[in-house]
Amino acid sequence: MFKKDSVWLGLALGLIFPGIGLLIVELLKRNFTYFGKADLLYIGCVAINLWLLKLAYKKEMEASARGIISATFVCALLFFYYKIQKG
Repeated sequence: MFKKDSVWLGLALGLIFPGIGLLIVELLKRNFTYFGKADLLYIGCVAINLWLLKLAYKKEMEASARGIISATFVCALLFFYYKIQKG
């Protein structure tokens, strides 16, 4: 299913890495009151994909880069939905 350069690989990587970042942010928010309203950390989870995108283009993996970009838009839309629901 996953070739070395495929959109599916990029989509999977683009969702897994920000997901790990999201888990770290949630742990920080629960254990430290300072991070209670730090929504900028959520944007950082989406920004992780910029680093992945840079690596994909550096290794000339354009199909994977397209998947990463798609995952970035999904993550960004989820963040905006979260912000709207939060009020």
